Parts: sequence; C-alpha cells; structure tokens
Amino acid sequence: NLVLFDEAMMHLMKINRTIQQKRGSAMLVGVGGSGKQSLARLAGYMSAHFVFQITITKTYNDNALFDDLRNLFTKAGAKNENVTFIFTDAEVKSEGFLEYVNSFLATGDIVGLFA
Repeated sequence: NLVLFDEAMMHLMKINRTIQQKRGSAMLVGVGGSGKQSLARLAGYMSAHFVFQITITKTYNDNALFDDLRNLFTKAGAKNENVTFIFTDAEVKSEGFLEYVNSFLATGDIVGLFA
C-alpha cells in the first residue's frame, strides 16, 4: 500500500501535468528526503514514460554520460517514446555534467553527442 499526504498528491499532479506536455520539464527543488525523486518516478510511471536515471560508478565519466544520453535521446527522438529523465545532485560527478544538461535544456541539443 502507498500512503500519500494531500500536499504530496498536489505536487504529484503538478509534476504529472508538466511532464505530459510536449517538451515538458520540471526542476524540483527542496530539502533532501522530501520525496522529490519518488514523486518524479511515480509521475513518470503514471504517464507511461520510460523513467531513466544514470547510475554513478567510480569510472563514470563524460563518455559514459554521453553513452547514456545517446541511448536516451534515441529512445525519445527516433523511437518517439515518452521519457522521464531524473538527474539529481548526487549524479553530478563533474561540472561538465551540469553544462551538458544546461545545454540540452536551453537548446535541445548537446554539441558532439552524436559526433
């Protein structure tokens, strides 16, 4: 069983409505442990999206991030599947990761991703 507070349900509905829009994206900000990631996953599941989050390892670097993003972009673009990409502060292994995400959010492209 899953128990949700009224406020969590309201946030879930807002996230769900946002990610269902064309090119919908959201940045969830709050204290750690408040349920942002869980609500994002649940909203993605409710919207029948493929929910993806990178898995950081010791050897995870820019090339591994590009591989993951390339697969994600192919799934979303070429295969026309709905995708929810969860990226938390714990996955920021280098400052370059933020630059790539910023570039994607601002322009819809990451230079050199498919080069």
